[in-house]
Amino acid sequence: MSFPVLGWPAGFGWLLIAPVVACVWVARVRTTVTEEGLELRYLLRSRTLAWEQIAGFDFPNRGWASAVLTDGEEKVKLPVVTFDRLPEISAASRGRVPDPYAAEAEAHRIESDETEPGETKPDESDR
Repeated sequence: MSFPVLGWPAGFGWLLIAPVVACVWVARVRTTVTEEGLELRYLLRSRTLAWEQIAGFDFPNRGWASAVLTDGEEKVKLPVVTFDRLPEISAASRGRVPDPYAAEAEAHRIESDETEPGETKPDESDR
């Protein structure tokens, strides 16, 4: 970035701001799960959501998750929260947010417990 800035400071001097903004964004933007709810910090503002305000979560194919609120207000973006972070949110929320990975693992465990040793369950392809 220094070559364009040094070559034409008046035209490309603004490029030196980009790394500073990136560092501030990394240090500032986050979602924190607490006993009371979610603390959301964006680049220029903050917001707190109590667990009673949250009806559920929406996980789009791309981008950050959103909290669906009970009062019908617009969905609230949860900074840096994706579906991959759901087990961590579930643990931090003390079960208020269910963990689908744990539910699936439990279902597999129960299924394997129901199968007798040496016995195999029939596959769909065997029918």
